[in-house]
Amino acid sequence: MTSSALKCAGLSLLILCATSCLDAARAQTPPPTPCKSRPEHRQFDFWVGEWDVLNPRGQQAGTNSVQLILGDCVVFENWTGARGSSGKSFNVYNAAKGKWQQTWVDNSGGVLELTGDYQDDRMRFTGETKGADGKVTLERLTFTRLGDGRVRQFWEQSADGGKTWTVAFDGTYVRKK
Repeated sequence: MTSSALKCAGLSLLILCATSCLDAARAQTPPPTPCKSRPEHRQFDFWVGEWDVLNPRGQQAGTNSVQLILGDCVVFENWTGARGSSGKSFNVYNAAKGKWQQTWVDNSGGVLELTGDYQDDRMRFTGETKGADGKVTLERLTFTRLGDGRVRQFWEQSADGGKTWTVAFDGTYVRKK
């Protein structure tokens, strides 16, 4: 082998080693976690926890386990109602839209897709659902951080375009001990 060929082989080996080392370094570098550091992604953290949920009469309405998942980008809800209902929601701040989004699915096949904003210690979601008959129902959910660590969820619906509203759910979240 000529000295040129040896130099070329040595250079190729050096490049191969450098590329392998860079790949290994990249594999060890954790992915960026923008959701952990940007304040708008942390606005709904007050809902994270293990909860007993009470109706306005102080009776058990259900339990809820609300967790941060996927690099703390998603507030993930696991609802179990006192009467056998269950459901889950994904809540995420969509930076491209500058809005919160909630997608709820329950064991009866119900789906809610809502968008919202956080201000004044309240997360407010709105959206609409369409029944099998094509009739539109407006949805309005408000999660309020209460001063003593509790959270109130107040859900209203309107079948007349927002002229009148009825309460679909009113629950107070109390942290489990």
